[in-house]
Amino acid sequence: MSDTNEQIQQTALHDLHVELGAKMVPFAGYSMPVQYPMGLAKEHLHTRAQAGLFDVSHMGQVKLTGEKAAEALETLVPVDIAGLQPMKQRYALFTNDQGGVMDDLMVTNAGDHLFVVVNAACKDQDINHMREHIGNDCEIKVMEDYALLALQGPMAGAVMNRLSAGTDELVFMTAANIEIDGMDCFVTRSGYSGEDGFEISVHNNDAQQLARTLLAQPEVEAIGLGARDSLRLECGLCLYGHDLDTETTPVESSLLWALTKSRRADGARPGGYPGADIIMGQMANGVEKKRVGIQAEGRMPVRDGAVLVDADGNEIGVVTSGGFGPTVNGPIAMGYVKTQFATPDTELFAIVRDKQVSVKVVKLPFVKQNYYRG
Repeated sequence: MSDTNEQIQQTALHDLHVELGAKMVPFAGYSMPVQYPMGLAKEHLHTRAQAGLFDVSHMGQVKLTGEKAAEALETLVPVDIAGLQPMKQRYALFTNDQGGVMDDLMVTNAGDHLFVVVNAACKDQDINHMREHIGNDCEIKVMEDYALLALQGPMAGAVMNRLSAGTDELVFMTAANIEIDGMDCFVTRSGYSGEDGFEISVHNNDAQQLARTLLAQPEVEAIGLGARDSLRLECGLCLYGHDLDTETTPVESSLLWALTKSRRADGARPGGYPGADIIMGQMANGVEKKRVGIQAEGRMPVRDGAVLVDADGNEIGVVTSGGFGPTVNGPIAMGYVKTQFATPDTELFAIVRDKQVSVKVVKLPFVKQNYYRG
């Protein structure tokens, strides 16, 4: 987890991370905690069992304001934004003219504006993309003075309701304006761990106090980027720059569920976004490669970049995310294979340190997603 950006920024929680003994690393232009003294595996398992607090303030938070904001954003994503109801959230994708994915993002109808969260490494690109293409149709405000915290895990709901009564009424992909200890927060019931959880936008001035309030709860521990990555991988969630990129379409990425029916070829508002003809053509005619789960035999992790070959040694794919899954207690990976090899239980080999490691294609996710749907 390195970064070549020379000007490394600090989040509003940087001093708290250092105080807690975090190992700090440069990531997406920020100094971020990769792990705490508890260690990656214990942090991971604690989040699965109770609740973990993540600093995700390096993500980009953007407000889109104006009567045409929803319609404007729809011209950049293959998702229904115009029909998104107040205080509801949706996963979306910026696509390019070739149908490739420029970034994945979260969009929430916050009532009087759209609240958009984009990936840290793509933040400047995404903001410029919106300004160039829809800047005349809505006001685009970057929320540079706001932090973003993620409380994740099966006890997250109980913790939040203890601190702000009524948050237990929220379900997955819904939002609310709440108050915790006098601090104004905008929360969505969502996250990147595959568990129940909340993402909390709060002013930088209140970020440390809010984090301390959350960490004071007996169920909550501080969790770093390392466990965030292993948690999302176990639950089959994509990481931009690894499992998603400008050369790969949402159809190839097995993200058909994210392409709203109203924006498909037979929908009420088909196309109208970059690469729409290519993407809808793939939906109709199929694709040559697909994202799949990869399960390795033995204990050796198969990392991203490992080439996948068939029994005859022919290259048929590549691993895009890989590591050790503490919950499953074994190596796990995701990658792309030629479509004819994408059937679960297909036996392949990964090239690891010039040796063939037996792997097989498996259905994602490795660990069941446990979002709270009411």
